[in-house]
Amino acid sequence: MEPRPSCVVVTGFGPFRQHLVNSSWEAVKELSKLGLGRDTEVELRTLQLPVDYREVKRRVTRIWEDLQPQLTVHVGVDATAKAVVLEQRGRNRWYRETDVRGFRPESGACVPDGPEVIESRVNMKAVSRRVAVEGVEVLFSRDAGRYVCDYTYYLSLHHGNGRAALIHVPPLSPGLPASLLGKALQVIIQEMLEEATASRLEPGCRPFIAASSEERVSGPDLPALRSPGDGATDSRCAQRQHDPGPGPRP
Repeated sequence: MEPRPSCVVVTGFGPFRQHLVNSSWEAVKELSKLGLGRDTEVELRTLQLPVDYREVKRRVTRIWEDLQPQLTVHVGVDATAKAVVLEQRGRNRWYRETDVRGFRPESGACVPDGPEVIESRVNMKAVSRRVAVEGVEVLFSRDAGRYVCDYTYYLSLHHGNGRAALIHVPPLSPGLPASLLGKALQVIIQEMLEEATASRLEPGCRPFIAASSEERVSGPDLPALRSPGDGATDSRCAQRQHDPGPGPRP
């Protein structure tokens, strides 16, 4: 599949549970107003995804088949976060939380015969260290939480040969309004595109398939933690070192 170098797709999620206004979609709408800034040749396409495993699978497949983007960036909300978090990897199994329609994937898997973990070809740790947005802390993580956002990410990494990213944003607040989150997305995606260019990520290259799905890291310099080995549900996987509170992240 040959990507279209001029196209970047950015998605946010619709309402779910207590999140009647999902900050991920509000941030993406602000990004749509701003555009991608300095590289005016890159076309920005934005799309809202429902918190629905089956519909997400259909739409993610269509994104890669129809648009063939250079990069697809999915944005989700982390109800416990105080920072913007860049996710390095997507996981294939242990999706036990039901979506807005009460559905969960059969056998808890995204792709039944797929690898356990697929890494993005964007170095999230490097990006998190380089970006600077006043009033916004940016961290990186290796555990996206095993809910619809992680499911979406894995599918996108699978279809796009690693040319995908997942960004978790906090809920909206006076200190982190949609306008500021939208600006943060603009700066981060600009850096991701530069990272991809600097790394010479060619379309034919295969994504990194992690040998182990146990490691997770939150923040650029924190030691690795061990993920639950018993296929924990999202409320447990969502417990990050920088904020231990539970909560699903679509």
